[in-house]
Amino acid sequence: MSTKPEGATPPTRTLTERRKAATQLDIARAAAELFTEHGPDGTTAEDIALRAGVALRTFYRYFRSKQDAVAPLLAGGGDRWRELLAATATAGAGGASGPGAGLPEALERSIAASLTPVDPAAEEGLRWTRGLLRAAAEDPALRAVWYRVNQESEERLREVVAGLAGPGADPLEVRLAAAAATDAIRIALESWAETDAPVRGEGAPAELAVRCLRELMGGMRLLNQDVSEGSATGP
Repeated sequence: MSTKPEGATPPTRTLTERRKAATQLDIARAAAELFTEHGPDGTTAEDIALRAGVALRTFYRYFRSKQDAVAPLLAGGGDRWRELLAATATAGAGGASGPGAGLPEALERSIAASLTPVDPAAEEGLRWTRGLLRAAAEDPALRAVWYRVNQESEERLREVVAGLAGPGADPLEVRLAAAAATDAIRIALESWAETDAPVRGEGAPAELAVRCLRELMGGMRLLNQDVSEGSATGP
């Protein structure tokens, strides 16, 4: 029997789906560049399509608005994080003592890993996020896209948390754990975007997110196990 938790392995995408995702990401990067250069108000859907090298009708085939175009860029970090969480928890499952055992540490480790850039591309991704969050402060439509991306990430995270917590876990506690973990990252990124802190070290997204998670999970039964100091990036 497989030891992988439910929801740990994403389905394999077809070539057409991969091409579609690549086109969406190209458009998202073009939108992020233009928003950074000119702001959302100074950018049109036509500008984004031209920068991405696609027809305007292609743009609207994938996105409803210019703000919606950055959603794939904002959602990419959540996709990587959920994969890391499943892999981290599976790797540490041998020392678990029961359903949900090791989940707090798995959340910390996966959050720290997903927000710690390991190459220039990952650093660039964080900087794009910072720029977009700064722009969102003055653009309600862009802010709504950010909130929607986080809500969708939280809903997908529930399945992963439920699989790691075990069949006897209380659905309400699973939902609360997913909400706490998602909000920890959201609040950390928003707080970091308001500063000029680096992408690594003190004040960086990984450090802030782990700090937020520890504060949020203190009263939850599913996450009330002690996590040894220094098990992941700490305050």
